[in-house]
Amino acid sequence: MSMSERKPAPKPGAALRRRFAPVTVSVNGVEITAAAIAQEAQNHPSEDPDTAWNQAVRALAIRELLSQEAARQGIVAEPLTDDEGRRETEQEAAQRMLLEGALSLPVPDEESCLRYYRQNQARFRSPALYEAAHILFAADRRDKAAFAGALERARSAIAELRSDPARFADMAKALSDCPSGQVGGSLGQIGPGDTTPAFEAALTRLEPGGMSAEPVETPYGAHVIRLDHCIEGRTVPFEAVREKIADYLAEAVWRRAAAQYVSILAGQAEITGVDLGASATPLVQ
Repeated sequence: MSMSERKPAPKPGAALRRRFAPVTVSVNGVEITAAAIAQEAQNHPSEDPDTAWNQAVRALAIRELLSQEAARQGIVAEPLTDDEGRRETEQEAAQRMLLEGALSLPVPDEESCLRYYRQNQARFRSPALYEAAHILFAADRRDKAAFAGALERARSAIAELRSDPARFADMAKALSDCPSGQVGGSLGQIGPGDTTPAFEAALTRLEPGGMSAEPVETPYGAHVIRLDHCIEGRTVPFEAVREKIADYLAEAVWRRAAAQYVSILAGQAEITGVDLGASATPLVQ
């Protein structure tokens, strides 16, 4: 068979339809087609096709349930356009108005926001910043002999630096396999996530001016680390985050109330192929 005669490869949605199509999903007799589910699954990325498919089924079933209830109540709403220029469909507008009318939610008060702030201090603390320098003896951890050699060279460097710490920059220029060696090993300011977990953990154990007593092992090799300065993280004032906390609490309350409302509607409906019980979370977009 020539290249031009080969059939085109099926799209991912087609594969999903073939895999899950035997399960019929319907809400009060209205069937949600496999093609619609496969298309919706693209909005629920997951490494597991089953997870993406099931999330898509739930989302479409919930939207169909809400659309039917909005139609039953005769709700007609003007579609809105968001800040990015995306405009609601008429169905989405009706679903939004239905939920707005059904869910009467309190606005989080000052006491609730302050209580959340006090109970979650770690979330409102800026990360510590470190000014550090290092000497890297590069080696692949999979090469045991090479890595052992890197560790030995790092230990020798540490021994020399213990007797003369002022030589750190010169030794970095002469020995380091990292480009930072050209500037005496300086890494400038680094924060959480900027380095490997092992490197970061070693930094947090050092006092300013201190040097690692043993080589620090990472996938890149063996490091000799010196901490020059630490800028401790600080707690962000409540006033600076109050609005964000209020928005977060309001959204959490809305999600719980909406899930309960959908659960009530589901209990009154005839639904096949998906369970929209009390744990259902509305996926109205």
